Amino acid sequence: MKHAWQIWLTLLPLATMMTMAIAPTSAQQQLEGQVLGAGAPIAKAMVTLWAASADVPAQLARTESGTDGRFMLSFAGAPSNDSTLYLVPTGGEPTANKASGNNPAISLIAAVGPTPPAKVTINEMTTIASVWTHAQFFDGTAIRGHALGLKAAAGNVPNFVDLSTGGWGSVIQDPLNSGQTPTMANFATLSNVMAGCVTRVKADACDSLFAAATGRDGKAPPDTLAAALSIAHNAGFKPERVFALLDAFFPVPQGKHMRATPFMPYLSFAPGAWVLPLKFSGGGNAGGAKVMFDSEGNAWSGDNFLVGWQGHDDLWNGNLSKFAPDGRPLSPMTSGFTGGGLLGPGFGTTIDANDRVWVTNTSGKTISLFDKTGKPLSPPEGYNFGGKISTMQGIIVTPNGDVWALDFGDDKVIYMPKGDPTKVKFYCQSTDGKPNKDSPCKLNGPFHLAIDQQDRIWITNAIGDTVTRFPASDPSKVEVFPTGGGSGKGMAIDSKGNAWITNSLGSGLTLETKARLAYLKLTGASLTAFDHVALQDLLDHPGLGSVSMLQPDGSPAPGSPFNPGSIWGAWAVSIDGNDHVWISNFAPGGGLTELCGARTETCPAGMKTGDPISPPGGYKGGGMQMLVDASVDPAGNVWVSNNWQDPESCYGKPDEGVSTRCGGHGIVVFYGMAKPVRAPQIGPARGYE
Repeated sequence: MKHAWQIWLTLLPLATMMTMAIAPTSAQQQLEGQVLGAGAPIAKAMVTLWAASADVPAQLARTESGTDGRFMLSFAGAPSNDSTLYLVPTGGEPTANKASGNNPAISLIAAVGPTPPAKVTINEMTTIASVWTHAQFFDGTAIRGHALGLKAAAGNVPNFVDLSTGGWGSVIQDPLNSGQTPTMANFATLSNVMAGCVTRVKADACDSLFAAATGRDGKAPPDTLAAALSIAHNAGFKPERVFALLDAFFPVPQGKHMRATPFMPYLSFAPGAWVLPLKFSGGGNAGGAKVMFDSEGNAWSGDNFLVGWQGHDDLWNGNLSKFAPDGRPLSPMTSGFTGGGLLGPGFGTTIDANDRVWVTNTSGKTISLFDKTGKPLSPPEGYNFGGKISTMQGIIVTPNGDVWALDFGDDKVIYMPKGDPTKVKFYCQSTDGKPNKDSPCKLNGPFHLAIDQQDRIWITNAIGDTVTRFPASDPSKVEVFPTGGGSGKGMAIDSKGNAWITNSLGSGLTLETKARLAYLKLTGASLTAFDHVALQDLLDHPGLGSVSMLQPDGSPAPGSPFNPGSIWGAWAVSIDGNDHVWISNFAPGGGLTELCGARTETCPAGMKTGDPISPPGGYKGGGMQMLVDASVDPAGNVWVSNNWQDPESCYGKPDEGVSTRCGGHGIVVFYGMAKPVRAPQIGPARGYE
């Protein structure tokens, strides 16, 4: 007896059956490429095409490069829409040094994204670009991870390198990044050192590289890809070792002035860390402040200033910027997003579960709301609740959808249940209606806030040395804890419920300055006047500032507050997926500090909570200025916002030639530095594992 499927087949026309028999499961794609070492072909390299996803990478095709380093691969396409592709050539004979023979230490990579270009060049530069952008997604030397992070990582590779030629990418050589930062030289120096091993410029070149690339764990890498990854994961650990190989591999010939390196420019002295930050601007960005990420990984930042505006006492007039995960501005180039009562955002930007962007305004004395396209949802005058709010700062969305915001000027808290402005409530108001007088919550310049795992609201006080805490369900149950530091600004809660607070002025704020700030606050002076006094105290005392860690019961952690020597004017603090602590510094030249957090098992061996992972001066580069935020995206990149550029251009009548250089210029992205964080971040940071 025939089965139903057998009967069905007998009824099909012969031509249809033949078509079914020969049709492939999916259309075959061709990928042409070339493997190079030090600019010359690598013959007989085994080239493998992989598809990365959350699972074990899938091998799609494999072939061997020819005598000219060229290869052709045929494959059926990415296994899913969430996959990204990458190519790994191993071994081979570099023709740049024909006497070297087969080099089993060669392992290069080019991450090409969901859809590869028609032609791919794989070399040392594609390797450095792919490793640093994907540093948080390597499992050994294989790539795997969540879809949003992989997409963002692959999308940033072309910022560093042209995948079709293996030459410089578009962003790293643009005017913001080429001659203005050391990133190109860092990048090319790493590529040169790798090329020295690939082509065996010395018999022991690879052994020298692997020794110099050995990380804090003491494990020497076995090949060039593993060496690059070890350097990226230990960026600030003895960076001079790798730099020394530049001279060992490519000494300056006698009578010459330059090294004969495959890639230029190269460094003249060792960096503080092997970091590769890139700077982005546009989209109305000027004096960028708090940076938050939406569910697609786009970065949103309120802007303190307008593009091209002269600093002249009365500041804070900017709008709202949006950047794609690869740094491209998505908001209008000069103005940014406008409307909805937006005027001079401060340190108050947050994103809810529907990707709506909430922004507080310092000059406008309002709260604004935008949809994910940048369309204002708040009325033209913003949410001002009948003029009942003053100079605004921090704002958050809680896991249950409530919105909490801080009135810096009037020392009170604004609460919108489920984000409904028609049901607004005010808490912590003083009995006589004046700021800093009989405040039931002991607020004094409330600046930023956070919610912990026990649904308790924590608030920093910028004019003082305490934090305020109360249950979200009952703001009358107020507790006040000393931080051990002065002028609390940023705050973040780690996975264990500890509160980390940045003290911009540490414990070194003078009594005179404290008195002047209190007087200005009491008399309702402008925010400009307040900042001018505080800023001068900060600039007069290099190294001023710290970060405090309060345990869930409000007591200080052992050793708190911390200042490992890289903190000056600590402003924002973020926690990554490993509970590492990232701190921005509002001081000339910026500086990004990384500390070991509460989960010491994720830190380098032997470190305790509060120990610095970043080098003594912090991570540098990327054209950083005076920073106010450091925020971790879903790919593990750390975004820092340049808030102020030249303080002397901010007050009075500055020199005409620099009069527009008050507001900071650009956002700087440090690639692959932190354990990724889910977006949008609502409540304490959450990783992907």
